[in-house]
Amino acid sequence: MRRTLIALLPFFVMAGHASAADDRALSGPEIARMISGNTVQGAMAAGGPYREFYLPDGTLRGSNYDGRWSVVGDTLCFSYDAATPAQCWGARISRTGEISWIKNGIVDGTGVVQSGNPANF
Repeated sequence: MRRTLIALLPFFVMAGHASAADDRALSGPEIARMISGNTVQGAMAAGGPYREFYLPDGTLRGSNYDGRWSVVGDTLCFSYDAATPAQCWGARISRTGEISWIKNGIVDGTGVVQSGNPANF
């Protein structure tokens, strides 16, 4: 058994590198094209589950709230009220389409894009 595990070790190392290589950063224009007119559903480390529809005019809608979204450089920024400054996240996408939201170099949440507004926000 031990020989089998040792023989397979290079395969597992290569598989890990392949999945890391499939995860790539999104540019600002790519982020905007991906979310504009679509819904993103996932979970954030601090806020828990979310599902938001991103209108092309920069408005976002959740189940019981509205806000604004914008792309600044290569980040997606959110503002949920005029008194609080916008918060921004970078985005990485996996080969399977899962988005990782990056804040200060750390994955702060994940999500997937759903076409259109399936929740009718």
